[in-house]
Amino acid sequence: MLDVAAIDPVLDEAPCGFVSFTDDGTVLMANRTLATMLGVAPDALVGRHVESMLTVGSRIFYQTHLFPLLRLHGHADEIFLLLRGASGDDVAALANAVRRERDGVWVNECVLLRLEERRKFEDALLAAKKDAEAARVEMERQRQIAEEANQAKSAFLATMSHELRTPLNAIGGYVQLLEMGIHGPVTSAQASALARVSQSQRHLLRLINEILNLARIESGRVDYTLREFPVADVAESVLPMIEPQLVSRSLQFVTAIPTDVVVYADREKVEQILINLLSNAMKFTAPGGRVELRARFSPGDSRCVEITVSDTGAGIPPDRLEQIFEPFVQVDSNLATRKAGTGLGLTISRDLARGMGGDLTATSTLGDGSVFTLRVPAGA
Repeated sequence: MLDVAAIDPVLDEAPCGFVSFTDDGTVLMANRTLATMLGVAPDALVGRHVESMLTVGSRIFYQTHLFPLLRLHGHADEIFLLLRGASGDDVAALANAVRRERDGVWVNECVLLRLEERRKFEDALLAAKKDAEAARVEMERQRQIAEEANQAKSAFLATMSHELRTPLNAIGGYVQLLEMGIHGPVTSAQASALARVSQSQRHLLRLINEILNLARIESGRVDYTLREFPVADVAESVLPMIEPQLVSRSLQFVTAIPTDVVVYADREKVEQILINLLSNAMKFTAPGGRVELRARFSPGDSRCVEITVSDTGAGIPPDRLEQIFEPFVQVDSNLATRKAGTGLGLTISRDLARGMGGDLTATSTLGDGSVFTLRVPAGA
């Protein structure tokens, strides 16, 4: 006789009835759930014949169908049985059984689920499916609302940017005419005031352009022209744009870009990113400091190129490294010490990098400068 260990506590409390029996029908083990279904104590089932739990009709079905299936295929699925409870009431159940060898003895293990419980499970599953479908429909509705709102925002920004840029350009033009003395001599005090007006006009125009650029990126309306080109060529075209600021701030500029480092990207977008990164580096580096522009193939991955812009500036707190890529965020939010800028340059730069299949990340040490790394696919 097979020596059967005590039933596992988890199996004993399972929501389904469980019984194991030998080929001659002797019950080896039954869980508490099955005993409750039949209205008897669990120990009262052990040693009995499994057919004693069935109605007359189900006994015949067990002999002609269930057990032969177990002997022939090793399993029987979704078998309808009527169990005979201690009170004489019939309990409808679905049975799934398997036959396996244990210690040289063939044992049949059967799980029985009351049809009432099955209906509860099916109802719960159906309700869950309905809830999931309702949630999907609601998510789609919210997505459409968000998309419509985004389109409306983009249209609004495009219209407003045009409406605002037109008078701002006019202001800039008239300021230049006044500075040239077209309308008469300009005193030193008036020239100073005109310079402030011109500076404010350029700042507002830059802010409007960057907001419009961000709106275009967010709406997916930015086109990328990907092709191969050497990073050194981009650095050469960018240098004249930043040289005046380098000279005015007495900054040392170092470049280290091998001529064989070629990328597959949108040249205009790479130039825009580098100008943003170099402008930030110069802005936050004290006079006499150093700014470096380097490029190399990523270590261990020749399919990627890393272009780094580093500085000897004040650095960025560790908890702000990710926040600086969010719109309108600056390292120092104190208005008294805040550097001029819109806080959109890094946001736009990272989005452009990702749009080309790359990324933009930053590392920094407070008091020891920052390193921004642009990763883009390498050329073939």
